[in-house]
Amino acid sequence: MTPTTSRAERATTYAVLIVFAVIAVFPLLAVASQAFGLPHPSAGAFTGAWRKGHFARYLTNSLIVVTVVVVAASALSILAGYALGTMEFRGANALFYVFLAGLMVPTEAIVVPLYFDLRSVGLDNTLPGLMLPQIAQSVSFGVFWMRAYFRSAPRSLIEASRMDGASSWTTLWRVLLPVGRPAILTMVVLIAMWTWNEFLLALVIMNSNEDLRTAPLGLSIFQGQHQTEYQMLMAAALIIAAPVVLVYVFLQRHFIAGMLSGAVKE
Repeated sequence: MTPTTSRAERATTYAVLIVFAVIAVFPLLAVASQAFGLPHPSAGAFTGAWRKGHFARYLTNSLIVVTVVVVAASALSILAGYALGTMEFRGANALFYVFLAGLMVPTEAIVVPLYFDLRSVGLDNTLPGLMLPQIAQSVSFGVFWMRAYFRSAPRSLIEASRMDGASSWTTLWRVLLPVGRPAILTMVVLIAMWTWNEFLLALVIMNSNEDLRTAPLGLSIFQGQHQTEYQMLMAAALIIAAPVVLVYVFLQRHFIAGMLSGAVKE
């Protein structure tokens, strides 16, 4: 490859990246400019949306749901992924396909019978009733993700720890998890984003309890009540999107490293 060709390829690559970056960022800038009332910036739309939309309560509910779902799903996914990725036992493949079924079945196909099942045990219009289905859905993905990580982990680490007399539990927590921090953080970020943005389950399960609405559901109700107040609607949208954006910004390096962790194998 000649230097001229190399420079041309780099210039083309940067040009394509810039175009896609503008496409991705422009809608956000348009929403932000309208929310702040540019060219005469003001925070009035944010204070109005915060007060009228009761977003303090809805954000708290979403934070509780996300925390419980992420902690429970991550713990279960790590344990199940470790067993399926490093151990050989009868029925392992069949069990893995059962977990995969949770990824293939769309929420729309099960939400109605799920609601009636939850109502029969008194879990409709409750936070646990919203958390449990999301934990199940997240575990399906988490097991798939962590199994792939454990299967790609250097076998020498596992063999060396076992030769030193370490138990399976010690090998998991002292050897594999510290090395797999990027993969685990990537899983945590994805589960947190999906849980935070979940709308359908919240709409169906929280059908009559206004105090337990999550942030996306609260935003939808707020939009229906203030359809013509565009500046306030844009401000409300930014309020709801801000936590997810901040989480990604602070963890983006680990997120990208986790996405690429399986690219190089021993």
